[in-house]
Amino acid sequence: MAEPTSGPSSVLDLVGNTPLVPLRRVTHGLPYRVLAKLEFLNPGGSVKDRIGTIMIDDAERKGLLKPGGTIVEATSGNTGVGLALVAAVRGYRAVFVLPDKMSAEKIRLLRSYGARVVVTPSGLPPDHPMSHYSVAARLAKEIPGAYYPNQYVNQGNPEAHYRTTGPEIDRAVGDGLAAVVGTVGTGGTMSGIGRYFHEHRPGVRIVAVDPAGSILGHFFRTHELGKAVPYLVEGIGEDMIPQSIHFQYLDEFVEVNDSESFHMARRLAREEGLFAGGSSGAAVAGTVRWLAKRPIPDGATVVVILPDSGDRYLSKFYSDDWMREKGLLDIGSTARELIARKSGTPALISADPTTVVSDALAVLRHHGISQLPVLSGTQNVGSVQEDEILRRSLADETVLERSVASVLQSPFPEVSADTPVADVLHRLKEEKVVLVRDAATGTLIGLLTRHDLVGFLSEQGGSNAV
Repeated sequence: MAEPTSGPSSVLDLVGNTPLVPLRRVTHGLPYRVLAKLEFLNPGGSVKDRIGTIMIDDAERKGLLKPGGTIVEATSGNTGVGLALVAAVRGYRAVFVLPDKMSAEKIRLLRSYGARVVVTPSGLPPDHPMSHYSVAARLAKEIPGAYYPNQYVNQGNPEAHYRTTGPEIDRAVGDGLAAVVGTVGTGGTMSGIGRYFHEHRPGVRIVAVDPAGSILGHFFRTHELGKAVPYLVEGIGEDMIPQSIHFQYLDEFVEVNDSESFHMARRLAREEGLFAGGSSGAAVAGTVRWLAKRPIPDGATVVVILPDSGDRYLSKFYSDDWMREKGLLDIGSTARELIARKSGTPALISADPTTVVSDALAVLRHHGISQLPVLSGTQNVGSVQEDEILRRSLADETVLERSVASVLQSPFPEVSADTPVADVLHRLKEEKVVLVRDAATGTLIGLLTRHDLVGFLSEQGGSNAV
């Protein structure tokens, strides 16, 4: 009889060592190598598989969870699955408490593992007796032999990523790594990764992506709690500050909204073949937004964490009906359409770095505009603005005889031609101007301002268009 080959002793041995794949189409035009770490290829379908074993191992060592016991956890679904894997392998019962905004697929998935699922109302303060946090804590006290891992407090959460995710990224990428970007909820993933690189390669930037409505980014910037506002994307952001997040290991926060998150997730499936969840869409949208500011040297490598699979959101943002019901789907309304509807001025007026400043000023005045992008071929190298030209020429009239390179200012940010109008609206709340690039050809096809968007919205009958 042949000796059995060595292999995993259980499904838990398959957690981690997820692959990295390059993103190409959704990051087109960015001078960086962007690698996606596919955490949805963990056996339970999410990054949260990593923390299940370490939290339960610790509880068993301390005698907090004994054979025949019950694991009780408050979760948005994915941590529940990670713990359900451990419960199934080691013979524990499991009870998971979810807020009711979570998808039906997540609830069914947890029940498929034999878990009991308790659903509580969304939008309640954390200390409300019916919040999913409070209900989980109460059930853990009432059920004999129950253990409440509490991922929001448990330091095994960030520890798992300090031990595994951070080192995996370091080994796979090496010296070219400039940044790691990922979403935050409990904060364990990015805090653990951040701690690892803080200790081993402190030059690597750790960028946290937070959904609009969460208080985490606001707290990072102001050290004030602020007020949480409801949002639709699942599993990220918080309405309180978890003890599992360690802000000292996070360098920056980027905010993205529901529309950006969902549309980018859909793009990942259609353009990259990566069927991922809304938090993955948020992570990539946040990465693109951060990189548009050119915060790191050209050619550097960035890793973005894709936390979970799209199969648990088929009834939500992968459904056109659901997106339309939430006012997030407007087929055909993209940046390309906005460019096509522009009137009064050409879609794209630009200057070359060698253009004389007085000539650029004449172009601005001829078209009744105040700013121009400066392009070298298809490369967006900067901008010139009338106010700055006039300010400098008052101090030195010879400025008008020089090239625009002498008065060059920061480049305008860019969006893809296929960017939904809702996302363009969000960008133009932050920026006065955006350039539109055709991803297929790599060429810039136009420039959009707030005036252009207001005109489009008025034609569509107001903000319901987006």
